[in-house]
Amino acid sequence: VQLVESGGGLVQAGGSLRVSCAGSGLSFRTSAVGWFRRFPGKEREFVAAVWWPDGTTDYADSVKGRFTISRDNDKNTVYLQMNTLKPEDTAVYYCGARRVWGPITGVYNFNMRDRNEYVHWGQGTQVTVSS
Repeated sequence: VQLVESGGGLVQAGGSLRVSCAGSGLSFRTSAVGWFRRFPGKEREFVAAVWWPDGTTDYADSVKGRFTISRDNDKNTVYLQMNTLKPEDTAVYYCGARRVWGPITGVYNFNMRDRNEYVHWGQGTQVTVSS
């Protein structure tokens, strides 16, 4: 399983960026995929997640109304559209994934905000917002 994030970069405050998480070896159709971010010296914190198969989403309060998570099942890719960016959004952004359904195991429910529940991680992409 490999997750590859892309799309990070430098943007001015108030601007927008879209980061992508492309998966291979794991179908996002039967997985939960989450975005987390890590500030220097801190643990990864939850940003947003999308649940299979109905696409239910969840957001951290700090990004609600500004960020939007979406997925393209055909491309096996999850996106995080980030609008009205603030300097405090500067961090390394990671996507995590976990298969949550199997024909034998059925559905595995978990708290999408818990980073310890995710099995697979990407390498991260830096997002820097200048003031």
